[in-house]
Parts: sequence; C-alpha cells; structure tokens
Amino acid sequence: MNSKAMNISREQLENLFEDFRNLKVLILGDVMIDSYLFGKVDRISPEAPVPVVLINNKSNMLGGAANVALNIRALGAEPVLCSVIGDDVKGADFIRLLEKEHIDTSAILTSGHRVTTTKTRVIGNKVQLLRVDEEMTVDLGATDQHRLLDKLNAIMEKGDISAIILQDYNKGVLTEEVINHIIAFGKSKNVPVVVDPKQKNFNSYRQIDLFKPNLKELREGLKQDIELRDLNKIKEACAEWQQKQEITSMMVTLSEHGVFMREIVDGHAEEYHIPAHLRNIADVSGAGDTVISVASLCRALKSDAWLTAALANLAGGLVCEQLGVVPVNGKQLLKEAIELLK
Repeated sequence: MNSKAMNISREQLENLFEDFRNLKVLILGDVMIDSYLFGKVDRISPEAPVPVVLINNKSNMLGGAANVALNIRALGAEPVLCSVIGDDVKGADFIRLLEKEHIDTSAILTSGHRVTTTKTRVIGNKVQLLRVDEEMTVDLGATDQHRLLDKLNAIMEKGDISAIILQDYNKGVLTEEVINHIIAFGKSKNVPVVVDPKQKNFNSYRQIDLFKPNLKELREGLKQDIELRDLNKIKEACAEWQQKQEITSMMVTLSEHGVFMREIVDGHAEEYHIPAHLRNIADVSGAGDTVISVASLCRALKSDAWLTAALANLAGGLVCEQLGVVPVNGKQLLKEAIELLK
C-alpha cells in the first residue's frame, strides 16, 4: 500500500483547476435544506428539564446533493442539479436558495406526493442542542419517477455532461430504476459515474467509475465489522467489492485517518492511503459532499488515483474548519494543494 506523495508541479495543479472551468457536472440525488436556529440559553424550562433557547438568528443553507452543486460551482465547473422536492413551503424556500446562489432550477421537479427534506438544528450557546428532521424516505412513485427519467434523458441527450454524481441520502429519489437508467446512460456516452452511497441502494451501484463510501457506510453496506485502523481489512473489503460490482475505483473516507483509494488500471490494482492533514476541526457536516465533488472533477479529467484521492482528502479537511455545511473555497484549495501536494 503506497502512502507517499507523487510528484506534481504547481503548473500542473494550476492547469487542472483551470480545466475544471470547462466541465459540466450532472448531480442527481436527494436535496435538502439545512436550517439553523441560533440562540442563547440562560434558563431551564419550567415545563420540562430542557433548556430554553432564545433565538437571535436564523439561517437556511442548501444541503445534500444541493451542497454538492455548490461545491462544483465553487471549483469553477457548471453544476446541473436534478432532483424531486415537495410542492410545499420548504420547497419554495429551496428554489429561492438555489436562485440566490445562481444555480439553475430547471431540473428540480416538484411533487405533491413528496415533502422537501429539511434538517433544523437548534444551536444554543454555540452548542447543538437538538436536530429536527422533516422528510420522506419512501421511493418516488411511478409518476414522479417517470417525470424524473424524462428530465434526465433531456439533459443527457444534449451531450455536454462531463461527469455524473449520484448523491444518495436514502430519501427516495435514487430508486433502483433511476440508478440503473443513469448508469447505463453514462456508459453509453462514456461519461464517468461517481457515487456517494448509503446502505439502502449499496448493492445497486455496478459498473461505475468511482464508489465513495465512508467507513460507516462500508461497514453497513458490506455487513462487516471493519475497524478504522485496520487498513488491511479495508483493502481486502474494497478489492472484493470492486470485483463483485465491477467498479473501477473505490475511495473510502476514514475521517481523521484520511482516505484509502484503490483503482484498477490495465487489470492491476493501484492502492494509496492518504493521511489526513492536521486541522482545527469545527464541523464535519458536508465534508463528504466536498470530497465527491473534487473527485468527480478529477475523474472527468482522467486524473490518476493518487491525485484524485489526495486533492479530495485535502478539500474535505478544509471545509471541516468551517462551522455548518459550506462549500470548499477553490482558491484556498489550490493554494494548499500547491503547498502540500508535492
């Protein structure tokens, strides 16, 4: 297992980031609103032994696959976000958030049979006290699924998509039929498909370019007890899963232990463990969205396994220094890459 850095120059990195600007990425999956209520706590409720939070600020942010779209745009590429939300108040709020960020809303479908996923976090005295989720986790109905497939066909037929990201949060947009349809379409157009999975559809992702679970998702998907520090077991699990599912590359994020990347090149496996860089961690929310975004752009440009993993690892750590779900800063990422990836 190779953990040493490869040689990459400043010019190569600058050219890579410049090439990001020529890419258009389709992001398909579960979108949501990450809502925050900030306040002060100075007493306990007389009604129950719980803190009373006096709210002094509110914030709504794009989450899930929508945060991936923000990351793609922050890196200079063009995101095409496709999903199904509820025909409800939160859905209208979600559309306004996209418009505020100048992200195209034409591939966001609304449905009277769905609710818009919203995660509301209550922060008191700078500590998260409670999270309230509003969501549906059942698969799309037949009518909504048909509408979504029609929209995807229209997007893909244009022929200008450089990569496809399937961002799965187990909320029902990525049904097995939708997954199979978009993977087949990607193969027919020679467009790399990268996947950020969850347990429900774990087995459905076959013959794709890159599969990126975190360790918890790998454990749950494979139903194996894999320890964080057991890189040999991680290596074996990835090798078995790649062969079974006919996956070109696997990247497993290992939180404070960095990432493990395994890629099949001309029938041979290349393996890299990229350690994490020291960070002042503020919030790990959304780090996976950033990792898959960077990895997808690298795959679209046919970057090698080491550079894909190293740059994605660096980006994931960078956003963990920020509070809340935020996209990566492209300029800062390039600056750190020039300093550290050499």
